[in-house]
Amino acid sequence: MTGCLWPCVSGTNAKTAGSGGLFRSKPRSPTELVRHMGELLRFLSEHPEPCGGKLDGKCEQKMEDLSKTIRETKFTLYGNGDAEPNAEACTQLTKEFFKENTLRLIILYLSHMDLETQKDVTQVIANLQRQKVDSRIIASDYLEVNQYLLDTLVCGYDNTDIAIHYSSMLRDCIRHQVAARYVLSSQHMKKFFDYIQFPDFNLASDAFKTFKELLTRHKSTAAEFYTKNYDWFFSEFNSKLLQSSNYIIRRQSIQLLGDILLERLNSSVMVSYVSSKENLIVLMNLLREQSKAIQIEAFRVFKLFTANQNKPREIVSILLTNKTKILRFLKDFTIEKVFFLALIYSEDRLLESDKEQVSMDILAMEL
Repeated sequence: MTGCLWPCVSGTNAKTAGSGGLFRSKPRSPTELVRHMGELLRFLSEHPEPCGGKLDGKCEQKMEDLSKTIRETKFTLYGNGDAEPNAEACTQLTKEFFKENTLRLIILYLSHMDLETQKDVTQVIANLQRQKVDSRIIASDYLEVNQYLLDTLVCGYDNTDIAIHYSSMLRDCIRHQVAARYVLSSQHMKKFFDYIQFPDFNLASDAFKTFKELLTRHKSTAAEFYTKNYDWFFSEFNSKLLQSSNYIIRRQSIQLLGDILLERLNSSVMVSYVSSKENLIVLMNLLREQSKAIQIEAFRVFKLFTANQNKPREIVSILLTNKTKILRFLKDFTIEKVFFLALIYSEDRLLESDKEQVSMDILAMEL
């Protein structure tokens, strides 16, 4: 299987069973839906088509049937507009879906489906990740046993045809702490620094979204990750993200850094970060950016350096050497009245208070 897309099924040729006919098909039960879906996916695994290859009549019929079955599954979970989903049916479908290992088949053969079916699949998976059975989210239990599927989803970024759909499914999976912990402890985390630099803006933004989710959703797991991987992680973060030539990457990354360091569970990591001369230099360079948005986010982090009660001598030396420039910067530093900055500093008074405190900290410094 090489990840080739099967030809899309034309909407004019696709037929829904019983539509417009005298004899309508009896609705399938959730168990029947899942088992039939599995049979169709296994058929796909046994009948791979070369890139650009034409499907024979039987294969095309199977693909149409698979699309219809996945769509029926979506209606069972979400309702069809006329009726709300039935809780018992959702529970039954969820149990059968994970018992039959259908998630594995869908992930492996997603690239063979047409675009609309891929979209339906991501909605189905998103819903199933949240379904409870006997007060338990069984998707979490399933992923704990089948962690290799997370490897497949992360590596989906290497296949641009399915990257967006795989990443959407991955983010739904890492809602579960056990899944997020697995990805965070894997070598995949290093790949994200490259994925974020994709030339395709949509893919790069999507990769950053997943990256941020991994680093912020489960706070205790993330704190453990930072502690164990401090050296390489923040070295990569500084060099590839904060010092990127791409404005969007710099802006997103400095905001994320502030969120990480200001999280209470990351206090020891924050102290380590603001005790580094190299990190201080990176932040001072970001304060010099023309972008007011980046300056604001950089100031959020910079003030942690000056507030540190146990500054290393080399940090104090740099701040004192640049004291005049820093004080001049703070004097002229104001917020433009735009919405996204107001989210950080809702009032000018808060910024003025922070500026005054930083100024006092610097003026009180001595070697």
